[in-house]
Amino acid sequence: MQSYTIGQAARLLGVSVDTARRWADAGRVATHRDEGGRRLVDGRDLAAFSIEVGQSGNGAEEETPYSSARNAFPGIVTAVKLGDVAAQVEIQAGPHRLVSLLTREAVEELGLEVGMRATARVKSTSVHIDRV
Repeated sequence: MQSYTIGQAARLLGVSVDTARRWADAGRVATHRDEGGRRLVDGRDLAAFSIEVGQSGNGAEEETPYSSARNAFPGIVTAVKLGDVAAQVEIQAGPHRLVSLLTREAVEELGLEVGMRATARVKSTSVHIDRV
């Protein structure tokens, strides 16, 4: 399983490194140390925590941008649901939860699994949502 440094986790959560350290010190997210003494967060733990932070709205810091000019949302994979042909992948990018529907083959080629870093790229000229 992939692990992330506190700095990497902070970037994925959309917060400062100091905030990520405080959360780890408070026990909000579990960490362990590598051979070099660096504090690491397990990918699955970070995925679960990123969902919690995204839903509560308590993670994002106002000065941190969440998308680039190319509509890229770097984050962490929080769910992968495979069907016979299609798949659904969820990414938590700071306070944003993105869900993508793609082919099972594409998910397998990319090797996507919960806890991995991934970037969702949005390309659309318009999005329409109606509720009746």
